[in-house]
Amino acid sequence: MRGKQAPKRKIAADPKYHNALVAKFINTLMRRGKKATAQKVVYRAFDRVAEKTKEDPITAFDTAIKNIAPVVEVKSKRIGGSNFQVPLPVRVERRQALAFRWIIAAAQSGKGRPMHEKLSDEIIAATKNEGAAVKKREDVHRMAEANRAFAHFAR
Repeated sequence: MRGKQAPKRKIAADPKYHNALVAKFINTLMRRGKKATAQKVVYRAFDRVAEKTKEDPITAFDTAIKNIAPVVEVKSKRIGGSNFQVPLPVRVERRQALAFRWIIAAAQSGKGRPMHEKLSDEIIAATKNEGAAVKKREDVHRMAEANRAFAHFAR
């Protein structure tokens, strides 16, 4: 690597729930710099989660992210002319980023309804360990388990 590594930026907590994780999620959801729109979507989704589950939306969101976040993933490594899928543990920051990405992608894949409804349904499903985002995590874990024989290539 050339030069210095970029410093980690501290993200300010979101205005409504005063939670840094929610602020990070809003930033991940945001498109074309439209933060107010992303905040509206997330807050409406949280209101809907609270209405449907009768529990605190922040705890539901935390549980959903924990249920979606992968522990291991496979990374392609070229050794002796052939590529191997080597299972590696996932760092905490990447685990969180993947969970955010997967829950947003799962919500966006549904068609015909407003985003806040799809997102709230995906959060509720993830708290119960079901839904498309949790399935994605299970697929990644299954792939890592299948390639456990190549774990010795990890450095």
